[in-house]
Amino acid sequence: MAHAHGHDHGGGHAGHSHAGHDHGSGTTDKTRVLIAACLTGGFMIAEAAGGLLTGSLALLADAGHMLTDSIALWLAWYAFKLAERPATQRLTYGFGRVKTLVAYTNGITIFAVAVWIVYEAARRFIEPAPVLAGPMLVVAVLGLLVNIAGFLVLHGGDRDSLNMRGAVVHVLGDLLGSVAAIIAALVIMWTGWTPIDPILSVLVALLILSTAWALMRDAAHVLLEGVPANLDRDAIAADVVKGVPGVRNIHHMHVWSLDGANNMATLHACLDEGVDAHGAVRAIKERLAQSHGIDHATVEPEYGECADGHADEQHHH
Repeated sequence: MAHAHGHDHGGGHAGHSHAGHDHGSGTTDKTRVLIAACLTGGFMIAEAAGGLLTGSLALLADAGHMLTDSIALWLAWYAFKLAERPATQRLTYGFGRVKTLVAYTNGITIFAVAVWIVYEAARRFIEPAPVLAGPMLVVAVLGLLVNIAGFLVLHGGDRDSLNMRGAVVHVLGDLLGSVAAIIAALVIMWTGWTPIDPILSVLVALLILSTAWALMRDAAHVLLEGVPANLDRDAIAADVVKGVPGVRNIHHMHVWSLDGANNMATLHACLDEGVDAHGAVRAIKERLAQSHGIDHATVEPEYGECADGHADEQHHH
């Protein structure tokens, strides 16, 4: 991933990168993610050691989860760093999508960890292992405090960013993992019933799976150039036809998001005879930007026949 910038053949002239606009929260988000990464990364080592020493799977599950989390947070930080780079000659859209790619990869890693936890829990259920409840409780409580700190740091960030959402999801999962480990430790201390340890670690795993799935689904939608959830392509096309004088119909319209925040569109606009093409294109772009939040549009004006020869594919009268 790191070598992606090698392709800049003096491509600095691709100056007007539409991927570059940051809605004011980029730098603070980046710092937030970095702090959270250091917190979880540091404590993950302590928790893994605690899990091995006390024989607790709930702690190991939480540590495994924290491992993917700290990797996730480091990657999220790296993605923010990359996204600030200008577009290059080879990567004309810039690096904005690295974040989405990271969110997706992240989802896959969490999936793998959750599956491992379930497998390990099944094994322990068949032959229970002894657990040192006292030390386990201490480690779990410390873990909870670290996760609460991480959550508070990230919680102030940008709600709409997939990358930030991924980071928060991770830390929330950790927080619940620590709570599960605390409950398991208390139950073992009071009753000596060790199967509670694998049972709760499976609950943590299932929780991790559901959040990972939601994150992967949203990231995949962006990567597949899907229409952003808050936009309706056909309604936008109809609105442009209605709102811009001289536009007969709009077809071949595509609406997609670069990184979950910046929306783009391409379309063919069939104009009435005698309408000034330049003025119409400008009016369409203004309408898209102001009414629909699409700040980068490519508009192809036409009179009569569509240049592609099959204009009726997406007619909007």
